[in-house]
Amino acid sequence: MKRILLSFIACLGIFVYADNDQSTNHIEKIVLGSGCFWGAEKGYEALEGVIDAVSGYADGEGVRPNYREITKFTNKFNPNNHAEVVEVTFNRNLISIEDLMIHYLESHDPTQFNRQGNDIGTQYRSIVLFSNNSQKQKILELISEYQILLNEEGYGQIRTAVKPLKKFFKAENYHQDYIKKNPNGYCPDHSTGVRFVRNIAEPKNDNSKLKVGKNIVVIEPSGYCPYCDKLREDVLNEYAGNIPLHYRKASELEGINLVTPTWATPTILFIQDGKEVFGYQGYLNQKDFYKALGSFQLGNSEAYRVAFNDGTDARFCKEYEIFKDTPDGVFVDKLSGAPLFDTRDRFNSGTGWLSFTRPVEGSVYRRADNSYGMKRIEIRSVSSDIHLGHVFPDGPNGLPRYCINATVLNFKTRKEFNKSNKEKV
Repeated sequence: MKRILLSFIACLGIFVYADNDQSTNHIEKIVLGSGCFWGAEKGYEALEGVIDAVSGYADGEGVRPNYREITKFTNKFNPNNHAEVVEVTFNRNLISIEDLMIHYLESHDPTQFNRQGNDIGTQYRSIVLFSNNSQKQKILELISEYQILLNEEGYGQIRTAVKPLKKFFKAENYHQDYIKKNPNGYCPDHSTGVRFVRNIAEPKNDNSKLKVGKNIVVIEPSGYCPYCDKLREDVLNEYAGNIPLHYRKASELEGINLVTPTWATPTILFIQDGKEVFGYQGYLNQKDFYKALGSFQLGNSEAYRVAFNDGTDARFCKEYEIFKDTPDGVFVDKLSGAPLFDTRDRFNSGTGWLSFTRPVEGSVYRRADNSYGMKRIEIRSVSSDIHLGHVFPDGPNGLPRYCINATVLNFKTRKEFNKSNKEKV
């Protein structure tokens, strides 16, 4: 082992040596390939103890290590092509090679050969490139252990190549932290759902509720998915609508009749009586989510026409007659469940439409409406962006009159509303 002479104490005749690797021998590297490197890179970065994760190319010969070359059709089935990989630098005092390999094996399907899901080609092969023999031994042990678990679940042989690392080539800058730079999208999830640590006493996910009525299901992965976090933060955390919202992993949807592929996360599924009506792969912003939900929940109805085509209820419509004399409570957005108007601010305008002197603070926004040769101020829901009605300056005692369509509202008594808000908190 190399040693460096630190100092010579002449008077004592003593040489003081220090091990060249002594201060850094807990820092190691391993190169992992599990298909597209974008989501994999982000997943490793989220692990405690990982110092850095860099997207790149490795294990090729005779092919230039750049994205344009490795993705050429002529290299798609070239066994000497480079693989898309991630170089992981980690502190083994904080995260072991075992923990890294468990994350690696659980985060993709190692039984697929030269592909991951719809990503087909030798550049997407499953491969582990080790830095030392200690790593190699643990890698082979864990692959053997995982093979047994996969066999129990009906999967085939693991096709992951295990080789010593010769050279790693860093990918182009636009590939580094790609998911951070491109927040609108999805994270591919090709994992098998087979886990190293499983609680056999834990009951399987109960999907009986998904087989009755309408339900929304959001598929998320076992590991980290920034788009899933963004969808929750931007849309789902505030959802309080009537259609139940469920979160599942792809492997937990047994017994549900699906059409949309489930390898992308998030995937949003709209399910009725156990059968998918339609689905969407990837992140949806608030406006697009509620437009999709509106189609699912309202169908070809008057409420849909009002909400999304800026329609107007008929005067004294059925919903108006139901809502005009409701007890103390709150009118909420029919899709999002967000509070919009309070019965304390309701009055009878005699127009045949629900009328209020003000909305719940921050719940609506205004915009100009010059349709049909008129100059009006339209009112829309902040949460779902659906059309609600208009505001006019002719309310009681000089107050405004919010003229609102009843078909796009639901009603909750004060007790129901307070209870639902308390449960949500």
